[in-house]
Amino acid sequence: MSDHINPLDYENDNRVSFLIAEWKRLTQAEKDAEELVEVDPSMKELAEKELEEIGTQKDTLLAQIEKIVGNPNEREWPNEVVLEVRAGVGGEEASLFAEELACMYLRYAESQGWQTRKLDESRAALGGYKEAQFEIKGQDVYRTLQFETGVHRVQRVPATEKAGRIHTSTATVAILPIYKRIKIEINPGDIEMETSRSGGAGGQNVNKVETAVRLIHKPTGLDVRCTSERSQAQNKEKAMNLLLSRLQQMKDEEEAKKRADDRSSQVGSGDRSEKIRTYNFPQDRVTDHRVKESWSNLEGVMSGRIQPILDALAPLESQESEPVDAE
Repeated sequence: MSDHINPLDYENDNRVSFLIAEWKRLTQAEKDAEELVEVDPSMKELAEKELEEIGTQKDTLLAQIEKIVGNPNEREWPNEVVLEVRAGVGGEEASLFAEELACMYLRYAESQGWQTRKLDESRAALGGYKEAQFEIKGQDVYRTLQFETGVHRVQRVPATEKAGRIHTSTATVAILPIYKRIKIEINPGDIEMETSRSGGAGGQNVNKVETAVRLIHKPTGLDVRCTSERSQAQNKEKAMNLLLSRLQQMKDEEEAKKRADDRSSQVGSGDRSEKIRTYNFPQDRVTDHRVKESWSNLEGVMSGRIQPILDALAPLESQESEPVDAE
């Protein structure tokens, strides 16, 4: 393994924090494999194979860390986001589509080896999401999904449609980066907190105490809710991180709109009111309106195979103006 740098010297560098956490996990696995041989020599051959694989993975991580820390101008990309989906126009069909979009992203996240966790959901009476938030953690997660924010439109014949007419519905997606360091500051007096009992299976302790937390930012009216943790303090911390990210997004969108007249960008403002993509089921086609490209196999897309679409959007990154500094 290269000895050019010691990864532990960069533990506080948020650009590589996720890589270093993975490097530390592999180091522990390496130690466990070595101890296994001492305890049970018959496992030597298996352990040596595992150690070889771990060594290769650590070398790859180290190369990535060296590349990033060796470039002081490398942008800090958050490795944690909140995926937020909301039903738009279209009633029941919009709620069903919102849930399908959430599943699409979660399946893609699984294919990338990212960690996912549901933060909160509000279900419609006949199924689907009125709104839902999910935490996604993984290397380059924000860089990969950054252009998914906006209005997604679906055109199809709903199962309840007896006349066979095509309906158009929408759902809103927001990819909210969670920065470890963020510019937004909140006056504690501007925050109102409400608590309630979390949902879950009957009889669980989580239902007997008020662990769910809702925070309201009074100056903007923004509110967030978190129910995923077992303690009120943990839910409050996650809700505050989400609120900070929403406020940061509002600020970023305002700045992007101010720049819109001065630049021609296919990405647009990034505002979640902007229609970015259409999923046309009768024609088995998904079209991204920013790059003016279409793809077939809509069933595969909805099952999480969205890499070709993300690849087509990747060049837009260079067309964006300088990103907001996360410090």
